[in-house]
Amino acid sequence: MAGGGAKGERSLEETPTWAVAVVCFVLVVVSILIEYVIHLLAKLLTKRNKRALYEALEKIKSELMLLGFISLLLTVGQGPISNICISKAVGATWHPCNKEEERESYKKENNSSNSDDNKGHRRLLSISDLGSSSSTSIRRALAAAGYYDKCAEKDKVALVSADGIHQLHIFIFVLAVFHVLYCITTLAFGRAKMSKWKKWEMETRTVDYQFSHDPERFRLARDTSFGRRHLSFWSRSSVLLWIVCFFRQFLRSVPKVDYLTLRHGFITAHLAPQSQTKFNFQKYIKRSLEEDFKVVVGISPTIWLFAVVFLLFNTHGWYSYLWLPFLPLFIILLVGTKLQVIITKMGLRIQDRGEVVKGNPVVQPGDDLFWFNRPRLILYLIHFVLFQNAFQLAFFAWTWYEFGIKSCFHDKMEDFIIRISMG
Repeated sequence: MAGGGAKGERSLEETPTWAVAVVCFVLVVVSILIEYVIHLLAKLLTKRNKRALYEALEKIKSELMLLGFISLLLTVGQGPISNICISKAVGATWHPCNKEEERESYKKENNSSNSDDNKGHRRLLSISDLGSSSSTSIRRALAAAGYYDKCAEKDKVALVSADGIHQLHIFIFVLAVFHVLYCITTLAFGRAKMSKWKKWEMETRTVDYQFSHDPERFRLARDTSFGRRHLSFWSRSSVLLWIVCFFRQFLRSVPKVDYLTLRHGFITAHLAPQSQTKFNFQKYIKRSLEEDFKVVVGISPTIWLFAVVFLLFNTHGWYSYLWLPFLPLFIILLVGTKLQVIITKMGLRIQDRGEVVKGNPVVQPGDDLFWFNRPRLILYLIHFVLFQNAFQLAFFAWTWYEFGIKSCFHDKMEDFIIRISMG
């Protein structure tokens, strides 16, 4: 997009009309096909009464419209933004690469200026403050190529070059695509995990289950299956409780005894007692997952703000690859541990109400078990983790495409391994 007056490039005045028509035709056909596929998917979800997934699809359509506005603003504002000039001293700060790497990069570009393979690499990297001789030679090279640099005449640099804006345009699109794909993949994994609970749900309709869970049977709370799992010496110590729950999330995060106990507690609290063998708790959880999917699939203004902050952190000397990818890992482990702690605390509440229980132990969830009495805070944290993971993978894919696998964005093998494994 940038350097439209570069040597060898033609404007629309010099381009055959059939070429312009072919490109426009292809773009229109692709756009219509995408719109048609989304319309068919919406009809399918409506026919199957998947209201939550339909609303999630509407959110995705809103995100696509927002991307269209961003694309339009970047296209219209490309010229004015690239004509904003700043001093070389300011332009030399907060670079993703150090000065030596930038010099080597521009030497390679000058030596291979006629090579199409290297076209577009490193254009986001500022060339300011590389020394007067280097700056002069670069301006001469640009002039020889027919590129007019307005800021170079003032001995300044552009705020963001036209090529840089074009690359930023591509990154925003890649980020949105990766985020939607990541959310859809997470939904698919969630539904796959819940499919294993179907046999537990079917078991509640058998005579054996009803006999072993006789509502008139009296037992000690700690002798029930749920009590044996959660009521022990470590459950009364806050430190040991968090340690045990931290490791439990790696084994079986939702064992059969927890599922059946939570199911019984939910039905007791919200439905009639005779619904124990009729209500399908697994389908209810599936619908709840779809409702939550509406939240995590969107990219809110706060999430976009985080994207800007993450771009800021990719500065040379901050070593963001050593700590930024680990942030979502820390959050998701903390959330997983907290959920295990909540289940154990519900078991402690059963025991606090009395040593003897009649029938199945009845758990009583409450907002006070969650951080700041806000259960949805956990959902927002999961939303943030999904976006951060998508950001890491999108940023890696974008830098690989734009600057090559060996660039200062991931010049160390540790960076490559950490971004991919954590994502």
